[in-house]
Amino acid sequence: MLITPDDLVALVRNYNPSCDEALIRRAWEYGESMHAGQMRHSGEPYFTHPVAVASILTEMRLDDATIVTALLHDTIEDTRSTYAEVERMFGHDVAELVDGVTKLTNLQLSAADPASGEGRRASAEAKQAENFRKLLMAMSRDLRVILVKLADRLHNMRTIRSMRPDKQLQKARETMEIFAPLAGRMGMQWMREELEDLAFRVINPEARNSILRRFITLQRESGDVIARITADIRFELEKANLDGTVYGRAKKPYSVWRKMQEKDLAFSRLSDIYGFRIIVDDVSECYQALGLIHQRWRAVPGRFKDYISQPKSNGYRSIHTTVSGRDGKRVEVQIRTREMHEVAEAGVAAHWSYKDGMRAVNPFAIDPAKWIESLTQRLDVDKDEDHDEFLEHVKLEMYADQVFCFTPKGDVIQLPKGATPLDFAYAIHTRIGNATVSAKVDGLRVPLWTRLRNGQQVEIITADGQRPQTMWIELVHTGRAKAAIRRSLREEDRERFVRLGRELCRVAFDKVGRRVTDKALDTAARTLRLKGANDLLARIGSEEISARSVVAQLYPETSTMAEVEVDASHPVMGLDKDIPFRRASCCQPLPGERMVGITYRGRGVYAHAIDCPVLADLDNQPERWVDLRWLEGKHAAVNKIQLEMTISNSAGVLGRCCTLIGEQGANISNLVFKDPKPDFFLIAVEIEVSDAEHLHRILTVLSAETDVAQVTRVRDLSLKP
Repeated sequence: MLITPDDLVALVRNYNPSCDEALIRRAWEYGESMHAGQMRHSGEPYFTHPVAVASILTEMRLDDATIVTALLHDTIEDTRSTYAEVERMFGHDVAELVDGVTKLTNLQLSAADPASGEGRRASAEAKQAENFRKLLMAMSRDLRVILVKLADRLHNMRTIRSMRPDKQLQKARETMEIFAPLAGRMGMQWMREELEDLAFRVINPEARNSILRRFITLQRESGDVIARITADIRFELEKANLDGTVYGRAKKPYSVWRKMQEKDLAFSRLSDIYGFRIIVDDVSECYQALGLIHQRWRAVPGRFKDYISQPKSNGYRSIHTTVSGRDGKRVEVQIRTREMHEVAEAGVAAHWSYKDGMRAVNPFAIDPAKWIESLTQRLDVDKDEDHDEFLEHVKLEMYADQVFCFTPKGDVIQLPKGATPLDFAYAIHTRIGNATVSAKVDGLRVPLWTRLRNGQQVEIITADGQRPQTMWIELVHTGRAKAAIRRSLREEDRERFVRLGRELCRVAFDKVGRRVTDKALDTAARTLRLKGANDLLARIGSEEISARSVVAQLYPETSTMAEVEVDASHPVMGLDKDIPFRRASCCQPLPGERMVGITYRGRGVYAHAIDCPVLADLDNQPERWVDLRWLEGKHAAVNKIQLEMTISNSAGVLGRCCTLIGEQGANISNLVFKDPKPDFFLIAVEIEVSDAEHLHRILTVLSAETDVAQVTRVRDLSLKP
């Protein structure tokens, strides 16, 4: 039912008696007239939606400009209204906010459909990455834009049943992946939980209904557990003359389902499905209440978090503890002051909250500018990151739970859950991360892949000359660390490619009686529209451009001489010698195996194994296919392939396997433990072989080893050209 302008004004005046009533009424009239005749999918007048969004924002006690923006947030997008008109009628602040929400309205933030084709997925991922950048930009300008957008999404999810089923699913996934975690990161946990539950109802209604039925059954069998435990807690507080408010509730269906999935437990074995909050007057009473709870019930080890002494980056403060309550049931108890509770409910939005006509002065409310600054510093976005890296970076940093660790000097470092000492090092400074050789946690030396826990002290040990290793990318968890490592590796590779490119140019120029000069290289770079000589040399060194083609570009009269030179870098027949050739990473064809070439614009030809699944997607593009076959003769053992081995966890087994590979004349270039178990290890091994026959001999001797349960060659289809 549509509320009236009087109702909305009353909602605002409840927390802000000095609000600009005329401005709100004017915005109502303008929005209603602009949306006149427009209808929602449900058949209701469209203006019911902006009004509902404004009502949600009044629950957060937001300022007049945000409420007015909610009433007008779709006018520029969906009506004849313009930015200039909104600015003239409602002021620059409101116009900027409405424009910001408008720009976010059509952003496609959900992931690409897995069923779509490769090209379409790549295009969708590029668009998604760009839209993420726009989202971050809008947040940096004014967080109220995101608050309106979150309220907009919440009302749309509450009324999602009127949409087409496919549209419901798309919106629900986007809500679960983007908007719900974003609300949580901003400290608005109530909104996160409701968004998750509304999305869960669409994505997996059977699971949600099953959990609700189990709650009903549990209540029928055990009675009102929440009321009994709430009464127990109140009794302990009253006995100690401690004035506090106690709330209890069952956890949301999605929260319960997620715990069941993460811990692989049935509902009957899930313990902490109830949560309780104790609200007291001051910080000292928080710790007094904690003592009372731990005296009455046994604390569960490892389930205590003190966010009062170590607040979250969004200003959240509270004590969390889990105890074995009545009848042995585990319950989570959160203890906080009333001011902390206000911030816990409103999150970053508490900065704009009003109380009794004045901006609420809450000592725990974080300044949005500082929150954005801390987020930006953690993101440390690299302009050279590709779309996949950027999306991975943003999601890791924005949506992860946090742990708090200490430097030896006592400084606190905030990291996402799952972070390692390497993440800790890069959080201090990129220079320290790059130079890390080892780490100590609580005084004990630990591997760099160790997962850090709350309250640990971490000491990073560095050394001059140390450089990031490729395998480090798999060890770190934060986007900042991954970006820094990739950046360092690119710079190192670039230096190596420049040196190699210069040597290749020297040889190619010598063959035609010319000398390599900086002027010649700069000229060639301009001709090829590259940034400069070093960019040209790097591309030559990485085989994107051949040195011979540069010579031919500069000295056309020598092109005949260049064409008769034998290019030994192409061990194949059926390919022009000036066309770059590579083995496709997805299937890694070896000499001796049947293959086919596929041309990729600007990158040359990639050879795929004849049975590579990627080829099925290219049946309708015959112009890109090239007939190739390996040249006969011995090939150098430089063809990298990947093996997966399951070996018994016994002394000396790994050493024997490595020896067997070495005895067959193959080199191990990388080895990673993927799934260590008490009895068996799953390891990934990258080896260099000469041809298919060489690989066959290696597989044969490994398969014959008693302690090798299985060995297979891996083709990684995620590594398509």
